[in-house]
Amino acid sequence: MADDVLRISLDGEMTIYRAADLKVVVLEALRKTPVLEVDLSGVTELDTAGLQVLMLAKQTATAEQRELRLLQHSPAVVEIFEMLDLVAFFGDAVLIHA
Repeated sequence: MADDVLRISLDGEMTIYRAADLKVVVLEALRKTPVLEVDLSGVTELDTAGLQVLMLAKQTATAEQRELRLLQHSPAVVEIFEMLDLVAFFGDAVLIHA
């Protein structure tokens, strides 16, 4: 049911400098809906702090029987997911950039 899906977009740097704010945004959105879709197409940089926010959101969704879908992975996100072998952890379809 479309009403059960909330979509948010994250853009810019998902780094240590924004991680605390991003954590609040993502977790608040997750708690409002059974299914949260996060558009990552605008993410220009992802570091371990930003990655931890996404991992926490995934773990929270699982614990609360909600669904987190990561969509439109930017090249910066794909690079980190591939480097750290995290594609399977998140379980979302990732377009592999050549």
